[in-house]
Amino acid sequence: MDFSVQDVTRKFQELYQTEPLVVRSPGRINLIGEHTDYNDGFVMPAAIDRETVFAISPAPDAVSVIYSLKYDETFTVNLQDPQPVKAPKWANYLLGVLRQFVDKGYAVKPFRCVFGGNIPMGAGLSSSASVECGFAFALDRMNGHNIPKNDLILMAQWSEHHFVGVKCGIMDQFASMMGAEDQVIVLDCRSLEYHYSPLALKDYTLVLCDTKVKHSLVDSEYNTRRAECERGVALLQKHYPAVKSLRDVSEAMVRQHAAELAGKVFDRCLYVVQEIARVQEASQDLKQHNLSAFGRKMYETHDGLSKLYEVSCRELDFLVEQARATDVVAGARMMGGGFGGCTINLIRNEAVDSFVATTREAYRQAFGIDMEAYIVHVKEGTGVAH
Repeated sequence: MDFSVQDVTRKFQELYQTEPLVVRSPGRINLIGEHTDYNDGFVMPAAIDRETVFAISPAPDAVSVIYSLKYDETFTVNLQDPQPVKAPKWANYLLGVLRQFVDKGYAVKPFRCVFGGNIPMGAGLSSSASVECGFAFALDRMNGHNIPKNDLILMAQWSEHHFVGVKCGIMDQFASMMGAEDQVIVLDCRSLEYHYSPLALKDYTLVLCDTKVKHSLVDSEYNTRRAECERGVALLQKHYPAVKSLRDVSEAMVRQHAAELAGKVFDRCLYVVQEIARVQEASQDLKQHNLSAFGRKMYETHDGLSKLYEVSCRELDFLVEQARATDVVAGARMMGGGFGGCTINLIRNEAVDSFVATTREAYRQAFGIDMEAYIVHVKEGTGVAH
């Protein structure tokens, strides 16, 4: 169920009869640059108009509570010593953030908090990062610390690593916190330097097609891919001592040592170095407002993810082929970790409804599943709701 800023605010007023501070924290899309973040490469995410909303205020007593609208559940927080809990699982995203405030010496007043949102679960839009970033920002604002956003991002990522148990790269939290309206972020995952590129869509709309599947391979294969990339780096270091990650490797270097990069390691390394280069070229396409060139790179990325990196699946490949078979889609690719979730599509405005209807029917015929489609717009990052 979806919850708006009004829903969350209303629930807070109903429970506590007082006016809260209201913070919204968006989900994100990634236009190009997949599986490059943990290889010190570049990514091109953007914050979207799907978000988690937090209403928060100081408590009149010493008891701190968080209420989840989605689960209709209240959790009482130990402010002095936040620790991970077995249940409810959703509390850990928030408790890890709180742990960081405690460990870094930021005082937190007892509080009351209500949260809910409208980011589809399991679609690869980083609802978890939006929860972590929104709560970090809300705690910071309520307590008047003015912690730099970069520090809040790292606190949110720490929570995901240590309290949730997912060793994510920095992209999701960075995009959620730092997004800007009608701009994509070109982020260097090594230095965390970034710049914005204008996303002037004009004749096009961004549409996500949700496969509604999540194959269980995603976590184990993610770790395997990281290990394969690390094996490639270790081998190439013998020839090029300056290499620290695939960010430092050229396509020519990978091809020159193809015989030594045994098994799938060659394919994995080739995809990553091509994708790192592709993000930088795609950034130039956006500067020149060349969406057809940008779209072609989206298809190239999908082909690499499907054939070289092998993190796609039949459902994702099917949706991309549906897009490729028509001239109304400039580009499409799977987005996120893989094995399910969404494709991201750049579709001509006038063709959005007909493309979605045709694709939904073809997908139902092929897989017996009702595909969801989400039109997304690029919005500001985490901040106070107005």
